[in-house]
Amino acid sequence: MEIVLHFKSENYAKGKDVLLSDDVVGRASLVFKEGSIIGKDGYYCLLSGTEEQCKRALELIKDLAEEVNDETKLQLINKIKEEEDRAIAGFGNILG
Repeated sequence: MEIVLHFKSENYAKGKDVLLSDDVVGRASLVFKEGSIIGKDGYYCLLSGTEEQCKRALELIKDLAEEVNDETKLQLINKIKEEEDRAIAGFGNILG
């Protein structure tokens, strides 16, 4: 399961700490990005994990962030995958 969370700049550091320090959520895959990569303000977190981890994350940050709509979620996921693909291609060129 994947969810994308949007943090306002002033809540980002605290929200990131809350998610990473939790025993359940901290074991999920968490990718943090600036909103500017998709032309938006604030910060985003892509959380890939179990249903339990996603629900727990939403509970923990209910006052610090919000889950984004499907359009923004898709934009962010595509941008992250694009960055990963470029990094893998670059690494492949180094190893030749």
